[in-house]
Amino acid sequence: MTTVERQTFRKNERLCRIRLIEEVFDNGNVFHTSLFKVVWVVSSETLPSPAQIAVSVPKKGFRLAVTRNLIKRRIREAYRKRKHLLYNFLKSANIQITFVVIYRYAAVADYTLIEQAVGEIIEKLCVNAAGKEIKS
Repeated sequence: MTTVERQTFRKNERLCRIRLIEEVFDNGNVFHTSLFKVVWVVSSETLPSPAQIAVSVPKKGFRLAVTRNLIKRRIREAYRKRKHLLYNFLKSANIQITFVVIYRYAAVADYTLIEQAVGEIIEKLCVNAAGKEIKS
């Protein structure tokens, strides 16, 4: 019987430390997808998980906190379901990254659109992290 890994999103996978967030924005690399701006950096510290993520939805675009929280929940859920692809790559390459996902779409996107965009983020992170590791 095969072992099925649980799809969870634990506290140690969230980017919470202010110093790490500042490092991401000061020294990070940026790329854009259809819905998101992603700022990421290969971590200089040892992290409890292969990747740590923070999600941001600007108040300028969505005044109501209910709307911002809805979008953040959808992004975290899509990441939770697809993060195993990123984790497998990072573990095999022995890389740890921290990144911030900033929502930049003008309207509230439905879940399927967000899920596709998160898949695109994960693919680009794998490619970019491999490229950065080779240059280092």
